[in-house]
Amino acid sequence: MNDQNSPEKNPPVELPTPADFPESAATQPLPEQPADAMARIAELEAELAQLRDRWLRSEAEMQNLRTRTKREVDDARAYAVQKFARDVVEAADNLRRGLDALPAPEAGEAELLTKLRGGFEGVERAFISILERNGVAKHDATGKPFDPELHQAMAQQPPPEGVAAGTVIQAWTPAWTLNGRLLKPAMVVVAGEGVSETA
Repeated sequence: MNDQNSPEKNPPVELPTPADFPESAATQPLPEQPADAMARIAELEAELAQLRDRWLRSEAEMQNLRTRTKREVDDARAYAVQKFARDVVEAADNLRRGLDALPAPEAGEAELLTKLRGGFEGVERAFISILERNGVAKHDATGKPFDPELHQAMAQQPPPEGVAAGTVIQAWTPAWTLNGRLLKPAMVVVAGEGVSETA
């Protein structure tokens, strides 16, 4: 018979048993740590605490930097067109001045004048709507309390009957804002206390 198909016979391996180990080895205490090793451990723990503190401070600084950068990018995105928007609202104010210069509508007026007025008013409505879609808002100040954030007082007049002092009684131009930030203040006349008729 061929020995190639038969498994090789190896001698059995003898594994050690617990009885082979001396009892004193299992119960023997570890040697005491030398004093310099304990000092080194304390030094490494102090260094670890210091590095952890520096890491936490760096993380806080990075978070602050990320927040500040995001805010600056958002502001740049929201107010990048500020100069252009200021010029555009000047055109809107001029369009309103042109409309105000037209004679008031009256019965029997020329059809051309009626169509011209209606056309200009339609253009103004569309223009204001486009501005509003792009974050530019118009604020009429008439009848509202004077707000130095939105209004620029051009004159004071005695308050009309029933109107409190500090109220805007006339607005020469509206206030304009871009995403809540003032673009152009309203030029207003304010009701003032103690203002004489001749003032």
